[in-house]
Amino acid sequence: MNINKWLKKTVKILSHLDNPRYEAKLLLSYVVNRTYSSIILLEDIKLNLSEYHKLKSFIYRRSMGEPIAYITGKKEFWSLSFRVSYDTLIPRPDTEILIEKVLSKIDMDKKSILDLGTGCGAIALSLASICSNWKIFGVDKSHEAIKIAKINALELNIKNVTFFYSDWFSNIEKKFHVIISNPPYISMKEIKSLEKDIFFEPFFALFSKKNGLSDIAYIIKKSKKYLFYGGWLFIEHSWQQRLNVQNFLKSENFSNIESYKDYAGNYRVTIGRKKK
Repeated sequence: MNINKWLKKTVKILSHLDNPRYEAKLLLSYVVNRTYSSIILLEDIKLNLSEYHKLKSFIYRRSMGEPIAYITGKKEFWSLSFRVSYDTLIPRPDTEILIEKVLSKIDMDKKSILDLGTGCGAIALSLASICSNWKIFGVDKSHEAIKIAKINALELNIKNVTFFYSDWFSNIEKKFHVIISNPPYISMKEIKSLEKDIFFEPFFALFSKKNGLSDIAYIIKKSKKYLFYGGWLFIEHSWQQRLNVQNFLKSENFSNIESYKDYAGNYRVTIGRKKK
């Protein structure tokens, strides 16, 4: 099949997206199993009938708003490739700020770390890939998400992470040097303003009551019981919630409270330390 003709037609189908040409090439590279950079020179690519029909299905799904990560079943995060499914959130670049701040605050000595709401395991496995001395536990209330996280651990050959079911702290029986979480923090009031892509992701992992602050407040309140003295809590949140999160930490007597911006310049992560 003529690739240039296919690309021209596909760009029209995806014209309502921000970058239709890029997305068309990205799906093309996945189907023909070649790197994105290698398909820039399109003349040497030939589609067989099976590839054509697969691309046709993928382009239709993308035109309906389904995220590419769910179509391909993969998403890169922290230079690692993670399996994702409809049972897990899609890891986003902004969440890499959590990884960076843990690395800036925690030394490489033996530490125990809890990742609350681990999803596909992106945060836990990224941290584990950096330091084999750390023993990391990833928990989620979705059994299907835990299955995906365990598959990712096997495929990445990372062995210092344990994944298991827990609805926040419901199944936690020990203390940690670090607790880290990217919890649900979108307010129900924001639903109408969101891109439709986001509604393919698990609702319970996105939205929280009380203007998106319910789960954050709960984690901050309960985490004191599960942190060693001097332990750190790292929380991701929306840019509007910085002061609320800081106040929650202050009310629970945390110290060293700081907030950090993401790559877009929006406050995204707030941390605090359990007083010694």
